[in-house]
Amino acid sequence: MSSQYECLKSADLYAEAFGVLAPETLLDKEVWPRKQGFFIRKALTVPADAPLQMELAQGQFGLVPTWVKSVSDAKLRSTKLAVTRYETMSTATPTRETWLQGQRCIIPMQAFLEDDWRSGKAVPTRIARVDGKPMGVAGLWEHWAKDGEAITSFTLLTVNANSHALMNRYGQNGNEKRMPAILNEGAWGAWLSAPIDKAREFMRAYPANLLLANPVQKK
Repeated sequence: MSSQYECLKSADLYAEAFGVLAPETLLDKEVWPRKQGFFIRKALTVPADAPLQMELAQGQFGLVPTWVKSVSDAKLRSTKLAVTRYETMSTATPTRETWLQGQRCIIPMQAFLEDDWRSGKAVPTRIARVDGKPMGVAGLWEHWAKDGEAITSFTLLTVNANSHALMNRYGQNGNEKRMPAILNEGAWGAWLSAPIDKAREFMRAYPANLLLANPVQKK
């Protein structure tokens, strides 16, 4: 699937939709691997046994595992780790420890982009909620530090969409169809705080009737 999406269109939406403090400044509208984006995680300064508090954080789109040895290696790996299959998140070397440590996050987005290949050519298509509200996509976050350099990063999780009424149209023919693991409204806190053996239950395809797809108009 595509690894490009749109940030929320206004700072106030972060507070309205997710209940976190709005950012002082917005980032670029479109996010792709190695660009900066916002994500929501459990607040780091709150004791583990305290009620859940969420915080908005900023990081690079494209996970950098803690065992990466240099910034140059981080840059090479991160482009391949912007998107992670949920089926392998607990076993794949780049994400296994991050998953086991419960470093889950929510990636707020207004829409994501996919290529429609049904005509034989790639037609960029914007996919958003029918009601225009923000989406919260399940993800994992990590913090890498070495030799005075530090990178906070995140990856979005995807689920199979072969039988999805909308998303099975996208991606190249012959390839498995994938889509972001869009969380239901009201599930933000549950996804971040669920025991690890329950967290996989959130990995479901979002209903097709709640999504709207429109070809991107070229300027």
